[in-house]
Amino acid sequence: MGGGGTPAAVLRTLARVNAERGMPGPAALIGDWFGARAVLAPAVTTRPVDPRNAFDIPTHRPRVESRPPGEKPSATIGGGWIGYRSYPDLPADGRRPPLPEAAGGWTDSVLRLDDDGCWWYESLTDAHCPPHWAEAVTVPDSAHTPWHIDWTPPDRAAHRSGVLQCLDAIAAGEVYQACVCGQFTGCVTGDPLHFFADAAEATRPARAAYLHGEWGAVASLSPELYLARHGNRVTSSPIKGTLSIDADPNELRASVKDVAENVMIVDLVRNDLGHLAVPGSVTVTDLLGVHPAPGVWHLVSTVTATVPPDTGTPDLFDASFPPASVTGCPKHRARQLLSAWEPNPRGVYCGTVGFASPLAGTELNVAIRTVEFDPNGNATLGVGGGITIDSDPDAEWQECLDKASSILALRTGALP
Repeated sequence: MGGGGTPAAVLRTLARVNAERGMPGPAALIGDWFGARAVLAPAVTTRPVDPRNAFDIPTHRPRVESRPPGEKPSATIGGGWIGYRSYPDLPADGRRPPLPEAAGGWTDSVLRLDDDGCWWYESLTDAHCPPHWAEAVTVPDSAHTPWHIDWTPPDRAAHRSGVLQCLDAIAAGEVYQACVCGQFTGCVTGDPLHFFADAAEATRPARAAYLHGEWGAVASLSPELYLARHGNRVTSSPIKGTLSIDADPNELRASVKDVAENVMIVDLVRNDLGHLAVPGSVTVTDLLGVHPAPGVWHLVSTVTATVPPDTGTPDLFDASFPPASVTGCPKHRARQLLSAWEPNPRGVYCGTVGFASPLAGTELNVAIRTVEFDPNGNATLGVGGGITIDSDPDAEWQECLDKASSILALRTGALP
C-alpha cells in the first residue's frame, strides 16, 4: 500500500468512512506492537465474552495476503482477536465495574504500519483492500474532532488509608509490597475514539490500544508489556519504580525503595512464568532499565521463558493474571488485602488489552494509564503505585498524580 498518514489520522478517517457506510468502527494498537508502529483493525464488531475465552484463538487459519506486486513485508499479522480482560477482583462490597469483564472481536484483516513508515493491508482471507480503506490510509482526514472530559480526582483520604493499611500489613509480615490504587472519574463530551487518537498522538505510549462497542470503549495509553508470546517463547516486561519526567532519571536507579519494588516484582514474574515454563528457561534478560514514559521515568525489567508447545492462552492467564506489577508479593495475599483496602472496582484498569493473531502470536499490555468509557458518557481513569516499607503516603499520592498528568493535561482535546 505504501506511505500514508499517521496512525491517529488513519484511525480517525476509518471511523468516519465506516460510519458513512454503516460499518462497525475500527480498533487500534499504536506504539510497539508485533514489531510494527501500528496495527489497525479497519472494522471490527466487539461483544462481551467469557473472560476464559479472551484471546483464546485457533492456531491455524488459511492466509492470503494482499500487498504491492513484487514486495514482501518484514512481518505478517493478517488478522486475529482484539480485546481486553479486566482485573478480576472486586472490592469488599462486591460492587461491579460498569464495563463487561471481557470484550473483543475478530478481524480477518489489519492495516499495519511498519518501522519504515510503510502501510500494509494484510488479510487471513483472499479479500483485497477495499478502496475506501486504502484512501483512508493514503489521504487521511486532517481535521480533529472536539471532545472534552471533566475529571474529578480520587478520594485522597481513601488512598491514604489504603497506603497506611498496606504499611501495617508489611510491618506485620503479611506482604512485602502491594499496589494500592485509586480512581479519577469524569464526564465525557464527544467520541472516545477521538480522545484516544489525540492522546496517542500527543503522548506516544509504547503499548496504546483502543476498542469500542455497544458496551462502551477502552482507550489504553499503557507503556507496559504484560505478556508477549511468539511460538513457545514468552516475554514480560514489568514496570516498577516511577519518577517525574522533570527529575534526574539517575535518581530512580539510585532509589533503594524503587529498586526494591522492581526486583520483588521481577521475582514474582519469574515465579508466575515458572509454573508453566520448561525447567531452566526462565531468564531475566534486562534488569532495572530506566525508560521514559508519558509524564514519568520508569524502572523496567524483562523476563523471558520457554513454554511447552501445548500451552494454551488460558494456561498463561491461570499462571500469571492479573499482572504481577499491579498486585503485590505474595500475590494471593496481596490481592485479598487490596480488595479490602480499595473502595472501587478496578475494572479494565490493571487488566490487559491486546491482540492474538494465529500467525504472529499474542501481545498484551498491562492496562495502566487506561480510560474506560461507559455508554452513558462517564469515564474512569485508574491510578496507583507499589507500596513498600519505605513508602511515604504523600509521596505515593504525588506519584499517582504524576502518572495521570499526561492524560489529565489532554482533557480539553481539540476544543479551541
